[in-house]
Amino acid sequence: MSKIYDVIVLGAGPAGLAAGLYAGRSRLSVLIVEKGQDGGQISITDEIENYPGQVVDQPESGPSLIARMTEQAKKFGAERVSDTIKEVSLEGEVKVLKGEKGEYQAKNIIIATGAHARPIGCKGEAEFLGRGVSYCATCDANFFEDFEVYVVGGGDSAVEEAMYLTKFARKVTIIHRRDELRAAKSIQEKAFKNDKLHFMWDTVVEEVGGDGILSWMTVKNVKTGEVTKIEADEDDGMFGVFGFIGTIPNSNIFKGIVEMDERGYIPTDADMHTNIPGVYAAGDVRVKSLRQVVTAAADGAIAAVQVERSMA
Repeated sequence: MSKIYDVIVLGAGPAGLAAGLYAGRSRLSVLIVEKGQDGGQISITDEIENYPGQVVDQPESGPSLIARMTEQAKKFGAERVSDTIKEVSLEGEVKVLKGEKGEYQAKNIIIATGAHARPIGCKGEAEFLGRGVSYCATCDANFFEDFEVYVVGGGDSAVEEAMYLTKFARKVTIIHRRDELRAAKSIQEKAFKNDKLHFMWDTVVEEVGGDGILSWMTVKNVKTGEVTKIEADEDDGMFGVFGFIGTIPNSNIFKGIVEMDERGYIPTDADMHTNIPGVYAAGDVRVKSLRQVVTAAADGAIAAVQVERSMA
């Protein structure tokens, strides 16, 4: 018979590791299951500047921050396994997770599987991620101060993030595949009044490239078929491309089991409870207004404390 843990945490990003840390310190038996490398999206971030408490004049990368989180969770007794969960049974007092390598049981589950950015879909995108291509203005805007940046998308988040980027970049151009924005009219009105914001209509990004760092891209007009190459200013040597065409929650395995919104995100109450007793969601996979390391870690801590209290 498999060991029945007090709680199993699915995912070893900031939410999952914080949950493991808090659960371990509460003397709960906890297992963290992660299919890939720890950290999730933050593991590909070269530099972090906005995590509270970090040393200001000491560079902090996503991997270095996550490495410390991993060690903290381990120190307080969180067990680990590397596996891909294929099937879940969440009803009843004992939840069962079936993976490629084994079966795991727990009285409580914290879903911290995260989300991933919807890719722009252009050639070279993966190669230049973190080298000019980004999906997070809050994370990376400061690195493009006084540079030119391009924002791909036309919805609320794309336009809002583009306006945010104008606080840093000297020029921001929104690239949109249609001839009008999809963002709310109130947001559009603010955008069109922003002198640093420009628009490239009926256009998609075909390819991005450069010598180690993003310095050129080709764009295509979807109506005329014309392809144009855009190169970085000679003095800059680079520019930024931010993709804001949505994020995709890593929640497929829970469809039809855990309540979700129309996009696949898991709604919770303020204490991270889902619609199933003993099942919690934390971090980017849940419905929330801000997806950052600090909010993910807070979610994980809250979820773990709720598990501990439920078992008191």
